[in-house]
Amino acid sequence: MTRQDKNKALAATYEAVLGLAEAGQISKRTARAFDEICLTPVEGMSPEDIRALRLRENASQAVFARYLNVTPGLVSQWECGKKAAAQSIA
Repeated sequence: MTRQDKNKALAATYEAVLGLAEAGQISKRTARAFDEICLTPVEGMSPEDIRALRLRENASQAVFARYLNVTPGLVSQWECGKKAAAQSIA
């Protein structure tokens, strides 16, 4: 199996697990365990990287925050290093 085949198989399995959970055939706890296995982990970004990304997209803190569904104050805290981005979103 190639990497792409594995990703397709994992995606199909994940969709099946979600369907089983919605149908009440497996517990929500089991479905959450599959979330941890299948979903891409979120990596933290440095304050400089966050600011560079926002500026590259030519967005104000308010627009960037709206896009991410967070407050402008939180974006400011990320960029100042007062809060870690990956911890805030998770």
